[in-house]
Order: sequence, then C-alpha cells, then structure tokens
Amino acid sequence: MDGWPATREELEAVQRGLAVASPPEWHPPAEGSAIGAVFVAFSTELDPSPEERGWAAATVAGARVVVRDEVRAPYEAGYLALREGPLLERAVRSLDVRPDVLLVNASGRDHPRGAGLALHLGAVLDLPTVGVTDRPLVAAVDGSGGLILHGQVVGRAVTCRTGTRPVIAHAAWRTDPEISAEVVLAASRSARTPEPLRLARFLARSQRARDEGRLPSGWRMDQLDVPRFPTAG
Repeated sequence: MDGWPATREELEAVQRGLAVASPPEWHPPAEGSAIGAVFVAFSTELDPSPEERGWAAATVAGARVVVRDEVRAPYEAGYLALREGPLLERAVRSLDVRPDVLLVNASGRDHPRGAGLALHLGAVLDLPTVGVTDRPLVAAVDGSGGLILHGQVVGRAVTCRTGTRPVIAHAAWRTDPEISAEVVLAASRSARTPEPLRLARFLARSQRARDEGRLPSGWRMDQLDVPRFPTAG
C-alpha cells in the first residue's frame, strides 16, 4: 500500500477497504522481537503559524529518530491519518533498524469504519502494529477487559502497573487482541504505558520544546534501553 489519502472521502474508502483486508497473522518469534514505537507531538505555541507543525519520534532497539514537518489537516476523531499518517510513516522509515512490531498511539479496529491509524500505518509500512490508547474510541470494555465492537473483540484493557488505570491494546495490522495485549505487557516495565511508547513520546515532546526555545541548546537525552519480547517457554 502506497501513499496517504488527501480528503475525508478518500480516507473513508481506504479505511473500509482495510477493515475487510485479510493480511497474514503475525506471531512473535521464539527468539524475541524488537518492539518499536512511534509518537507525534504538535506545536504548543500560543500564536502558531498558519501551518501547524508536528514532531514525530520513532524508536526501536536503541535506534531513535525525530522528524518534523508541517501537518496538513486539523484534528478530527476518526480521521487521524489525514493529520498524522505521512509524518509517522516518515519517522519509522528513517530508523536504521526495522521493528518487528510497532506500537502506535492510535486505535486499530476500534474505529467507526474498522481501520484506525494504527492499522492504517501498519498497512502502509507492511509492518505488524498494535494501537495503544488511554481509552476506547467507539468500542465498549466488557467485564473481562475485552474491547467489544459490533459483537467482536477488537482489543484488550491491559494493566501495565499495579494500582494504575489500564491502557487499551488495540488489534491493528496483522495482530489480534491477544497478541496485542501480550506485546503491550512485554514492552512494559514500571510505568502505566509501554516503555518504547513512553520513550517516543519523551523524544517528540523534548525536540518540540527545544525547537520552540524551551530547552537549552546543549540539551541531550539520556540513553534508555528498549525492551524486547520475551522468549517462549
């Protein structure tokens, strides 16, 4: 799959097509998988330029990159691909190491047309993806923590740290709800959200702060490790 739609109508058609696509399922290899993540932050300036700016950070297995560019669409629920898709793709493709699976701060099959940005980005990159959000988009969480939409399980509520609210692990491109939950847990340490996604968020926001003049010019990030999927058995 190449390129990103330019209009809402084009995006809706693509999303409906992706919702019924049947790519091969991804299964974590026994020797462990490199879990990557991508996150985009937007300008905080009180008087922004006519073209809003975005900073997208991607990270995996010690590799990390931040790219910046103007974004071409305003925020609208269900249409994040118009706003974030090209920038997120560029960030992931700029990595020196290709992830085995990618965490995305967006929904997957929990979407009005069945294909949120986490799923869409995976299709464009030809890369298994898992969405991670604070709450469902349109689905409901049942008593067992399943994310239910139109009678189907499309994700799981996952508690990464005891005593904190769960995050939502979304089935996305080539991943089902169970594998999505396993990946989120495998990528988690002592925080509420998975470590690779926390790192990508930190990188994007830090570079934004630096570009907006809120960090000293000599600032440099700490070197942080990215966890790997555990071996089987």
